[in-house]
Amino acid sequence: MAGALPNITTLASESASAASYDNHPLARVNDHVVRISVMTQPYPWHLHPNTDETFLVIEGRLSIEFADGTLELGPGQMLTVPRGVRHRTRPVGDRSVNLTFEAAQAETVAV
Repeated sequence: MAGALPNITTLASESASAASYDNHPLARVNDHVVRISVMTQPYPWHLHPNTDETFLVIEGRLSIEFADGTLELGPGQMLTVPRGVRHRTRPVGDRSVNLTFEAAQAETVAV
């Protein structure tokens, strides 16, 4: 690697938001993006027609609701929602912090 060293990302700093919902990119990896999501409120029902979406919980608990039921993730647990599957996320308790991995050109369709 020539030139400047890459930047270090500190998750504690990136998740310090007091907003009810904050979802912003942390890194690009080839044609994908890694985002951090801090939530105290549910995210509306939606789907991604052109990409899978992977969630990795780093703080709190995250509920992912589907038409056929709900799954709950805790710190260190990960789940991939296949493209085209209707879902919504919500924190369990006061707050949830998770990383999401998806294509950089992901489409989000409210349903």
